[in-house]
Parts: sequence; C-alpha cells; structure tokens
Amino acid sequence: MQLPADLRAMLEAVRRVGRPRLVGGGVRDWLLGLPSKDFDVEVAGVDFEALHRALARFGATDVVGRSFGVIKVRSAGGAEYDFSLPRRESKTGAGHRGFAVAPDPGLSDAEATARRDFTLNAIAWDPFTGALIDPHGGEADLKARVLRHTSAAFVEDPLRVLRAFQLAARFNLTLAPETAALCRSIANTYAELPVERVWGEWDKWAVKSTVPSRGLAVLEETGWLRHFPEVAALRGTPQEPEWHPEGDVFTHTALSLDALVALPVWQAGGAALRRRLTLAVLAHDFGKPATTARAERRGQLRWISPGHEAAGGPFAEAFLRRIGAPLELTAPVCALVVNHLAHHHGQTEFTDTSVRRLARRLAPATIDELALVMLADHAARPPLRDPATLARIAQLQAKAHALELEKSAPRPLVLGRHLVTLGRAPGPDFKVILDEAFEAQLDGAFADEAGGIAWLRHRLGHH
Repeated sequence: MQLPADLRAMLEAVRRVGRPRLVGGGVRDWLLGLPSKDFDVEVAGVDFEALHRALARFGATDVVGRSFGVIKVRSAGGAEYDFSLPRRESKTGAGHRGFAVAPDPGLSDAEATARRDFTLNAIAWDPFTGALIDPHGGEADLKARVLRHTSAAFVEDPLRVLRAFQLAARFNLTLAPETAALCRSIANTYAELPVERVWGEWDKWAVKSTVPSRGLAVLEETGWLRHFPEVAALRGTPQEPEWHPEGDVFTHTALSLDALVALPVWQAGGAALRRRLTLAVLAHDFGKPATTARAERRGQLRWISPGHEAAGGPFAEAFLRRIGAPLELTAPVCALVVNHLAHHHGQTEFTDTSVRRLARRLAPATIDELALVMLADHAARPPLRDPATLARIAQLQAKAHALELEKSAPRPLVLGRHLVTLGRAPGPDFKVILDEAFEAQLDGAFADEAGGIAWLRHRLGHH
C-alpha cells in the first residue's frame, strides 16, 4: 500500500509507543485494487495520552473523540488521519447509538477486529512488515465477492443491514445466506434508526454504486424491502412481455439502474449529478403499481400502465421523504420521473416550442439529464433495442443543444422593469402580463430582449 509521506512519518513516531495497524475501508479498497483514500490507523499497546503526545508534533489534533479513543490529526499539508485505540463495545439500548464504548489498548488483533461489521472490513495491515492480519477470513470473502458478518454482535446495530445494501452495490457483492438470515431476524428494528443515518446509506448507494441492483437484491433477501414500500410495490407488478420481456417492474428497474451507472456521463459525473439520476431512475416507474391494468390494445389483451409517469411524481416525493433525502432533491427527481416518457407522446419530431416547454417543466433538472434517464430506461428491456427510440432521444438532445437549453430552462426575457419603463405602475396585473409574455416567448414569438419589448409594446397598446 502506498502511504503518504506525512502519514508514514506519523506511523514511525507511533511505532515507538504502540503497535499501529491500517484498518477498515482503506485496506479493503487496496485489496480490491482501488485507490485508498481513507487511512485509518488503530494503535494497540499504548494509552490515549501517550498516543496524543506522539502525534501532537505533526499538526493540529482534535480529541473530541477522546471517550472513544479517537484522535484526528490534520497535517501541515491539509490531510486528515484518524488514529484510534482498540475498543470494546457493549449494547446498552435500542438503535444505532445504543452502545457503551470503552477503549482497551490491550486487545489482540482478533479481538479488536471482531467488533467490525463485515469480514472484508475486519482486515488489518501492518505498515512495517506488510503482513495482513485477517483473523476472520475477510480476504477470502473479498476474493469470492461475499459479504459476511464478522460476529453474532452484528444484530446489535440495525444500520449494518443498510450498510450491507450499499456495500453490495458498490463492490458487486453477494450476501452470505447466514448473514441474510441475521438481517431478517432484526427487520423489525428498522424504526430505531434515525432518518439521517438511513439517508447516509442510501446516498452512498446512489453515488457510489457499480452494480446498484445488488443493493436492491440485498433489501429483498433480508426482508428490509418492506420498509421502502414504493420500491417493494414494483415486485410482482406485471409488464407486457412483448414490450418488456425482462419481467416485472422491479426487474426492469434493477436493469435500468445497472444500465445508468454504465453510462460514461454518469461515471464521469460528480456526486450531485449521480445522486439525482440514480434516484430518478429508481423512481421512474413508481407510478406503475397504481396504474397497471389488463386492457385491449392492438386487438388483444395486454398489460398497460397509462399515465404512470405522472402518477409516479407523488410516490417519488413520498419515497424521498421516507429515506431522509435533502429537500433540494425533490424537484429535480420528481421532474425527471414525471417527464421520462416525453419522447413517447406521439410527436414525430420535437419542435422548438415543445423543447422549450419541456425544459421549463423539467427545471431544475435538465434535458441532458432526462436523456440519460431515457437511455437507462430503454436499455433495460433486453434483448429489445429500438433504433427509433434512440433516434428520438438523440433528436431531443440535438434540438435542446441548438436552442442552448440542454443544461437549463429558458429564462423570461420580459421582466417587471420593462413594464415600469413603459409607464406601467406596479400592480396585480403585472404577473398576468409577465406570464403571458413568457408563454409567448416559449411559443417563439420573440427570442431576445428587443423582441420581447416590441411584443410588450403591442400587448400594452403602445405605438
């Protein structure tokens, strides 16, 4: 493992007073061949004060975690590292926070790692000998892509089930059967979790997944899917086999999510873009369970879901509230859900007016984002591939780019100050006139400020 020079110097100093080990996600990621970004160090055989003295000369130290035996060190270069003592944990109450924590420098490597959630997170590494310390078989599980609990104490913290959900999606892991059984045994403890912790795990799933469907599979295997009824309702909701040979809506959604994260734009995007798109694709068919029915189409009975995209908006909003998502996500995610079939509404081509109005309906989401949702949705019907659908999506994007609307909605060109300049006193009719002006702009009546003022003069009867 390649360690930063400042961390290496700290480890040399700590080595003189204790036994340092690299632990946790940094070791796991290194074994997976991924960049190690989080360097957490656990130091046995030393008390808190001696560890603090050894680290104090390297930069600012934060000892707010003293009761947990944790010291945060900020180096002169701005990097931050966590140094901690091995600790014992005992269950004292309900929920994620119901633990008594006691640092214990005398713990062995096996005892210290046993408190961790999964075997692949319970691997330590000696930075001086290069030896792996793996008393729970985490390396073998990592190679087999199996997510397995470290000890029976797993059931004491219900948040670990949601950690399994996002870890499985991030690293393409399969849940061990015995771990799934433990998760099912504590399904009723979900209510003990603070909603902000629930969101923390959903957010990691939305932003960091490589195979998001694996996370949904974990929720289903553990019985925890029922805590998210908008998602659970997708399982068993039928789709017309001619149009959706992949199966029910749950299967289609899982395939859509995996198709989304394979798109280069998603992979290159920042956390905010990934978050919006992943949640929008998850929710894009939330309206189908409520609208799916058997009806005659093209001379035979078929499964149809008329209006499911509009019906999905309220379900998406309810789901985002349920998982504690930030409020600023509601508008863009719901807009993408409600408009995800904008390329399937009968028009043979997109006009300037229709694209302007679509951009307005989507805001603060964008047409480029909508196109990615459409592509993920289309890819989730294997082996079907419709060149006409792909052409319509490309045409929508091309038109939006030509109108410079691909990344933002049109802004009103006629404003209140223009009314004042033309001698109109502010009053109740301002909004009416400005709304009319914006509608005319969307219809193409004018395309710049001068044209807007000319339209306004005509509207007001000025010559």
